[in-house]
Amino acid sequence: MSLRGRLLAASLALVAAGLSVAGVATYSSLRSFLYGRVDTQLTATHRSVEQVLSSPNGRFIEGALQQLGAVAAGVFVEVRDASGAVVLTAEQPPHEGAAVAPALPSRLPSPAGPPGKGAAEPAAFLSTAAAGGSGPGYRVRVSPLEGGGTLIVALPLGDTRATLHRLLLVELLVGLGVIAAAAASGAWLVRLGLRPLRDIEETAETIAEGTLTERLPSGNERTEVGRLARALNVMLARLETAFAARRESEETLRRFVSDASHELRTPVAAIRAYAELYRRGAHRRPEDLPRVMERIEHEASRVGLLVEDLLLLSRLDQGRPLAQAPVDLGAVAADAVHAARAVDPERHVSLRVDGSVEVLGDRDRLRQVVDNLLANVRTHTPAAAPAAVTVGTDGGHAVLEVADQGPGVPAHEAARVFERFYRADPSRARDRGGAGLGLSIVAAIATAHGGRAAVSTRPQGGALFRIELPLLEAPVGRPGDAALPTRPEAQPVSQARGSGPDTET
Repeated sequence: MSLRGRLLAASLALVAAGLSVAGVATYSSLRSFLYGRVDTQLTATHRSVEQVLSSPNGRFIEGALQQLGAVAAGVFVEVRDASGAVVLTAEQPPHEGAAVAPALPSRLPSPAGPPGKGAAEPAAFLSTAAAGGSGPGYRVRVSPLEGGGTLIVALPLGDTRATLHRLLLVELLVGLGVIAAAAASGAWLVRLGLRPLRDIEETAETIAEGTLTERLPSGNERTEVGRLARALNVMLARLETAFAARRESEETLRRFVSDASHELRTPVAAIRAYAELYRRGAHRRPEDLPRVMERIEHEASRVGLLVEDLLLLSRLDQGRPLAQAPVDLGAVAADAVHAARAVDPERHVSLRVDGSVEVLGDRDRLRQVVDNLLANVRTHTPAAAPAAVTVGTDGGHAVLEVADQGPGVPAHEAARVFERFYRADPSRARDRGGAGLGLSIVAAIATAHGGRAAVSTRPQGGALFRIELPLLEAPVGRPGDAALPTRPEAQPVSQARGSGPDTET
């Protein structure tokens, strides 16, 4: 049975039970009231009979008893002596029909106590059928007489039982009408109340077809259905976000594999070409052999570096723990600057360290961050353009900044420079532009250390790369978004004054 059917059946069962209880209570109350009236009438008739029986003129007793019909139609009077023998019987027929005597039991109930007067007068009441089984029955009052013997007075219950039967019929008809009305109104109310559930069902069917943007109509949250709709909407929003993240992850992975394959194809093709050249006759010209081997070695080195970068990014994506040790960020920057000067002696690279800046992390990976940023400067700026490396603190964070005097980074590219295989100039030769993984590694390492990487264009021109890491005395926070732009309130430490001693080279 459906939920609608169960609710309607339960409601009708409760209505029927309530009507039954009310009907039984009404019937019992009215029956008690009507029988009480008959008993009162029997008591009054009993007193009238006693007065007649106490009359000294005994020859008028039977005639007087016959006149009791004026008091109560259908009255039946019987007097028995102490031995139980019938002494006198008088009956008055109802207003319509012949007289019918009650079918008295062989042993009448004995009233408790001696005969008396008034309300304390002992009496026993019983209901019995009419003699011969015809008629509505009688209500009988049995009481003792003062001189010994028993006085029996009975009245027919025709009107009383007719009233009760009529009440039963009315209750039955009214009950059926109420149940029918309750069924009709209950079906409408249940359908109205379950309409939000129907909406939920239809929305779920739409979502099952792949439309995750559908939402349930918001109802009154004070109701169960309203709270259910709100909870389902929250769940649907999370599912949509999860599926969107999954699609984005799959697209990123697909693009990553495609870009990696494209990057690997170029050096592998070059190695194959040089090997084919050698196989076809380069060995016959010994003077060409060193050049061929040099190119093969160069392309193989490119493949090795690319594979190492991909492996590093894969490990960082998997969340593998890095080495955790106190690292002097200023010393790391100094080593990287000295190496950059050795690689590109014509470029002026300055270093400024504002005090002692220590972080908790992997020294080799942090050195790789500075090396990649300086390599990015060499790749994207003219040879004579200087660069500046600054190490300091800002708001409880260690800050490493690398500034150049190149063309800078346009705003529409700032959010993408940390993407893998991204090149600001797609037409740049790969020998000069690299594989596009250097800044991705920078962002991944910063994130693995609980920090962030950002880039902006300085007002005076040139790009400013900013790396923020938790200081050693501050707890390492949850990794943030590595490709977020620089915070609005952040000020380049190269423009701020440190509180400790400065070192500039």
